[in-house]
Amino acid sequence: MKRFRPLLLLALVFALVASACGGDDDDSTNASETTDASESDASIPDGPEITIGAQDFGESTILSEVYAQALNEKGYSAKVQPLGGAREIVYTSFDSGDINFTPEYAASALEFLNEQAGEATPDADETTEKLRTYLTDKNLTASEPSPAVDSNAFVVTRETADAHDLANISDLEGFTDARFGGPQDCPTNPFCLDGLKTRYGIDLTENFTAFDFGGPLTKTALRNGDIDVALLFSTDGAIADEDWVILKDDKGMINADNVVPVFSDELQGAYGDDFVDFVNQISAAITTDELTEMNKRLDIDKEDADVIAKDFLASKNLT
Repeated sequence: MKRFRPLLLLALVFALVASACGGDDDDSTNASETTDASESDASIPDGPEITIGAQDFGESTILSEVYAQALNEKGYSAKVQPLGGAREIVYTSFDSGDINFTPEYAASALEFLNEQAGEATPDADETTEKLRTYLTDKNLTASEPSPAVDSNAFVVTRETADAHDLANISDLEGFTDARFGGPQDCPTNPFCLDGLKTRYGIDLTENFTAFDFGGPLTKTALRNGDIDVALLFSTDGAIADEDWVILKDDKGMINADNVVPVFSDELQGAYGDDFVDFVNQISAAITTDELTEMNKRLDIDKEDADVIAKDFLASKNLT
């Protein structure tokens, strides 16, 4: 159920938000304009251009713009390179040298590289450390995970949360007639109804209706009151737009799909600890709520990703 993250559906390639991140190479270079020499950090050593691979959905484009613009402002030379939909393309692009940096998702990247070995956990640091062991053979590394998480989320309307005193997933124990909507595999999915039953002891199977994978059918059903709980993506722009509530995963069912930059050993070798520290600084500034709001601006308000990224960085004093 995760976009281009085969953690839940091995063959799924999402088109959920792909329409927001198209464009050719020329269109993608808004963030790749280097700063004037007078604005650059003179202490930055010579090194390769930083080419940031953006996966084929809007959130990845926003994140790529955030890192590229911040790095350019710091004095590095960075640009965004749009990629196709499947995660495999990301790593073949690393192998070919077409990219040397990408904003990844810790749990999903780990499970892709370990061929679904089930090593990811709800702990972001632990999951990222395991991810690094698989990146080593590819001459890649991962920096520190961001606080921002894009994972499966149990979502209710504000009215439903208030009426049934819902803040955590475990609170659904007292809402046994809740109508649940999600993808078709939800009853057997360890991060959907199956996980809800095994981890929380809550069985909503009898009240389940199958829709799409966090897409417009599920969101319309929640908006119209046809269901009480929906499985969505935690940074879906509709959550901010509708003032919906994400129920906290208080028993650690869902793995840590925190945003985490992955980049080549060549970049780290050329630019050193200062580069890694600055990338970590950028990552630390991004929260789930802020990423959700940026997705809203892209998907619902139809603003451009480079403008959204520029505003975000300005608000964090990173430009």
